[in-house]
Amino acid sequence: MNRPADNRLPFLNRVLLGTLGLAALLPFAFSGCTSEAAPTGAPPPPEVSVATVVSKDVARWDEFTGRVAAVETVELRPRVSGYVQQVAYKEGDDVRKGDLLFVVDPRPYKAALDQALANLERAKAEQSLAQTQDRRAQTLIDAKAISREEFEIRKAASSQGNAGVRAAEAAVAAARLDLQFTEVRSPIDGKAGRALVTEGNLAQADATLLTTVVSQDPMYIYFESDEQAFLRYAALARKGERENGDNPVRIGLANEDGYPHAGTVDFIDNQVDAATGTIRARAVVRNPERVFTPGLFARVQLQGSGKFKAMLIDDKAVLTDQDRKFVYVLGAQDTAVRKDIVPGPMIDGLRVVSQGLAPTDKVIVHGVQKVFMPGMPVAPKVIAMGAPPAGEKVAMK
Repeated sequence: MNRPADNRLPFLNRVLLGTLGLAALLPFAFSGCTSEAAPTGAPPPPEVSVATVVSKDVARWDEFTGRVAAVETVELRPRVSGYVQQVAYKEGDDVRKGDLLFVVDPRPYKAALDQALANLERAKAEQSLAQTQDRRAQTLIDAKAISREEFEIRKAASSQGNAGVRAAEAAVAAARLDLQFTEVRSPIDGKAGRALVTEGNLAQADATLLTTVVSQDPMYIYFESDEQAFLRYAALARKGERENGDNPVRIGLANEDGYPHAGTVDFIDNQVDAATGTIRARAVVRNPERVFTPGLFARVQLQGSGKFKAMLIDDKAVLTDQDRKFVYVLGAQDTAVRKDIVPGPMIDGLRVVSQGLAPTDKVIVHGVQKVFMPGMPVAPKVIAMGAPPAGEKVAMK
């Protein structure tokens, strides 16, 4: 018996052909997509600023912290008691030696002076009478007109009169001093503080604090040095290796960059504090523009050595790898080469490098964060050591 033909064959053939055709087109489709997403080339090397190591003679400066103090500080107290009659100055003003600051009520002391003057006049009158009687007694004793006892009494009265005059003169001088002390004057040139006692208040002699006066120019800077630095300075001084025997210092305040003020050490204490292991020193600095005020914090640099040859780099170029310090320098074919270094102190705004660099090395200063590994290619721009990145202008101060 003949079976009818399977009508599904043409349909299956068409599906098979379509599947094969799609499979043939897929490689071309993926090829086209991959071609559009593929990069055109490798990224350019990062731009960095490089600077040649600075090699020059420098001197070491050690850093300390200190406090500003006035050369002269006076706590002004009255020498006589009384009620304050006048505050004769403006608080906070500069005053000169001898300027009137306070007036204590002078009337009781003026009366005491008048009484002392009157006592002096009486004493002089008694002295004159006693001297006259003494001269008369001398004549009478020669004529044997009076007794020896009467003569000695008159002579003693003359001596008492002389002593009475001297005592009255001393009382007048003391009363005149007390009257003079009712005017409280500045004993130094300086700046006067606020009035601690105002008009109408009682001031006790040698007890009541009226105000303070501090000198303004020059100023002292007190700071403390550790034992190691002190011994090193002493050794350098004995060897004559300090460049300047005046012990120069550089000083900067909290709001200042660097150390713009120059001074000298004029005093070193005579013993080391056993509790802290430090010794106190004092620098003196001029203050014509009234930059320094007693009590201010100050940063002090003391010259710690004579001149020596050193290599210096910008401190921004120094990187840290655990306990090691290193920098990147420009190598062959403009690649970054790592060099481990031994850094020293900061001098003139640059970092001293004791070991690890050559004077001809060009150190990557700016853009070092773009260097991810040694041997990486870079695009260097040469600048001076300590200068801003290439193309960047320094802001005017």
